Amino acid sequence: MASQLALVLLNRHLGLRENSPFCLILDSLRQTSHYLIEEFVHCSAAPVIYLSFEALSQPSYASSFLDCSQVSPLQIQKFVQANVVNGQKLLVIVDSLNYIEADQAASFVSSIVLPQVTVVGVYHTGVPTVSRTGYPSTQALLSYIAQAIYELEPVKIEDEEEVDTKLQKFQFSVNENLNQPTFKLTLTNRRKSGKSLTYNYILDTTKHEYGIYKVQEEDEVEEDEEMLKNLTTFNLTTSSKQKLAREQVELPFMEAQTEMGKYGEPLCMSSKKMMITMKKIHTKIHFNTS
Repeated sequence: MASQLALVLLNRHLGLRENSPFCLILDSLRQTSHYLIEEFVHCSAAPVIYLSFEALSQPSYASSFLDCSQVSPLQIQKFVQANVVNGQKLLVIVDSLNYIEADQAASFVSSIVLPQVTVVGVYHTGVPTVSRTGYPSTQALLSYIAQAIYELEPVKIEDEEEVDTKLQKFQFSVNENLNQPTFKLTLTNRRKSGKSLTYNYILDTTKHEYGIYKVQEEDEVEEDEEMLKNLTTFNLTTSSKQKLAREQVELPFMEAQTEMGKYGEPLCMSSKKMMITMKKIHTKIHFNTS
């Protein structure tokens, strides 16, 4: 039941039926926001105003396009207001919020948010930024004012140990399984009360199918491997394959060490045999003392 409600919530967000005036997408070099933006366009079927800081040409799905690299925030605000039609929902896409200064981020977003407009802004997390002492970063400010946050990650490869081996041998491109139309989405939905709920999904944008992301058993780490990191230059942590091999090892506790073809005593005695042995020792000690 909970998973069904989570899928309904995602469909409402993508269809612009949820009250989220500002949605923030956090992407990276590993997983682009391109496919999620196209999914917004597909599900909402609303006119799109595309505010570009990076794209040089107008996307095919955009109704209006503005190159924001050479204009002021006030001109951007007037452009959005001029393209708003009363009573019609609009989707405003900002392809990169990294070009907005931290002290202007909140005012820029609030200037283009209107009652019938949903703003979807992209922030690239891998871009270096200049930190200011005593002032939050642009990403922190945008995350604070956003009603919905979409964090994108590539789908985890099942056998990471094998992938690492191939990467070291350069048997395939480093970008394998990155920036694919099927990816993991972490949605943080902020309610009016201020409470935030987080959901994990798997999105297949080619088929427009969504599912709940389930953590595999091998991802559950029983031991605290964080304590082993950064202790030495060696990798002290164990992979899932190594853990499985360790569990399957049969230690010969009940077998004796062999020497010259003869077997010694068992390394581990049964409780009954141990009681008999203790009685013999006790009797021998009592006999010697008497």
